[in-house]
Amino acid sequence: MSISNKQKPQIVFENFTQEHWTKQESENVKMVVDFFQKLMNEHDFDYIQKKYGQGSYIQHNRAIPNGISGLINYIKDLVKRFPEYSYDLKKVYVDKDFVIFHSHVTMKAKHRGNEKKGFIITDTFRLENGKLAEHWDAMQPIDFFSRWLFLLIGGAIRNNNPTF
Repeated sequence: MSISNKQKPQIVFENFTQEHWTKQESENVKMVVDFFQKLMNEHDFDYIQKKYGQGSYIQHNRAIPNGISGLINYIKDLVKRFPEYSYDLKKVYVDKDFVIFHSHVTMKAKHRGNEKKGFIITDTFRLENGKLAEHWDAMQPIDFFSRWLFLLIGGAIRNNNPTF
């Protein structure tokens, strides 16, 4: 998918649907698509807090505090440093209450669509009763700048949840 340097990626649910998904799996994917599009690409933090901020949300990335508000504050800080930050979803996998996104993240608009820049990220969500319950991620920095940034921001431990 070619992305212009100025256009932020749009995560469109219909681009990823699979015939074998159950109705509940489709609903789960639709929720995570909405969540990540608004959080990671549109940076609509008020919307995220209002729609997803209630309930328990366990964060397994040790650098991010628990709760939706902890995630929002983490992304807010990231966007302050890198206002062109964006999340380009490449693949979606779903199994009952688990939704997995495989994506390409870039910090600069000019790097969008360039697979030699940014990060490869796998995000795994567990939903419970139609709500986001847990999140795990695995990140692979691609270029020198991303590796340096990963070392710089990856060291703080902000929750005591297990990583697995």
